[in-house]
Amino acid sequence: MFIRAYLRASTQEQNAERARESLVQFAANHGQRIAAFYVENVSGATLHRPELMKLIADSGEGDIVLVEQIDRLARLKQSDWDSLKQKLAAKRLAIVSPELPTSWLALDKKDDTGFTDSILRAVNAMMLDMLAAVARKDYEDRRRRQFQGIHKAKNGG
Repeated sequence: MFIRAYLRASTQEQNAERARESLVQFAANHGQRIAAFYVENVSGATLHRPELMKLIADSGEGDIVLVEQIDRLARLKQSDWDSLKQKLAAKRLAIVSPELPTSWLALDKKDDTGFTDSILRAVNAMMLDMLAAVARKDYEDRRRRQFQGIHKAKNGG
């Protein structure tokens, strides 16, 4: 099992590397090390993210994708989120985030294929879907407010 960290910021002006140290510390607190970092400055609202696709391609079955927050991974519309989940599931990649405590158990995984592991995978899948939906709604709300502000400014001269 390798841990691959995905660091993303939406624009070139933002610092995608900002979360690196906190993720290194998070992994260390769980007795783990990050094997590779994938960094890019691309909107989370698009599935076309070369570094994310490289991370998935480089991953072996059962590897872990570590993200600072779920919205770093998914601000996608539902069809794109479903497509990304399918790519992740094809390699049985686990998503771990400090904001999702139930995901932390993947860091301590001991090849448990029993009942508890099945329940936790189901809970994490539900939580990921919920957090992805919230991230998308936040993205759409901010875009709507931004458009309203621009519209008001243009009409006000």
